[in-house]
Amino acid sequence: MSEDGEPAFDPEMVEAARKTFAGPIAFLKSAPALQHLPPMDVAEVAFAGRSNVGKSSLINALTNRGALARTSNTPGRTQELNFFDVGEPLKFRLVDMPGYGFAEAPKDLVKRWRFLVNDYLRGRTALKRAMVLIDSRHGIKPVDREIMDMLDAAAVSYRVVLTKADKIKATALTDVTAKTAEEVRKRPAAHPDIIATSSEKGLGLPDLRAAVIEAIG
Repeated sequence: MSEDGEPAFDPEMVEAARKTFAGPIAFLKSAPALQHLPPMDVAEVAFAGRSNVGKSSLINALTNRGALARTSNTPGRTQELNFFDVGEPLKFRLVDMPGYGFAEAPKDLVKRWRFLVNDYLRGRTALKRAMVLIDSRHGIKPVDREIMDMLDAAAVSYRVVLTKADKIKATALTDVTAKTAEEVRKRPAAHPDIIATSSEKGLGLPDLRAAVIEAIG
């Protein structure tokens, strides 16, 4: 929903997005370094989020696939950019970015993450938008501001998506959505509207699918 309470996307766009995500979607490749990136032949939408924010679960729910993105009980395990082809013929790609903010990770791993993500954000003209996932139970943390700073500096358009919205009361969700929107309004590359989602309940997924389609133009 937009801030004035109106639906964020018209029904036709929501339905078109549903059909797109109901079609062929396949894992393409993992890229541990820039030289392994696929060619920039179609638009890309990336998903970024703190470890344990529920990123893999959201991608799986978004695409109606149980195990498209690998979920892990070990935060920070996946330190690669994972690419997924959407459509046949190919329409666009989803990019699962490595999780950030894992306290137990060695410093060299954190440094590798920073170089990989920073280089990808700065040099990827195919990247049309990033979806920054924030746990609705905790709101924006300092480590989330760090990734938003990187996106602002790289001039990459991004939209904040709240996850696990079914885990808190409706009043608390309204409050965290308002506080999050207030903060992102001050950021140059951020989309002003927030999407609250739940992988388990399906909340917000139609709007998120439509937001991906909107992003690729």
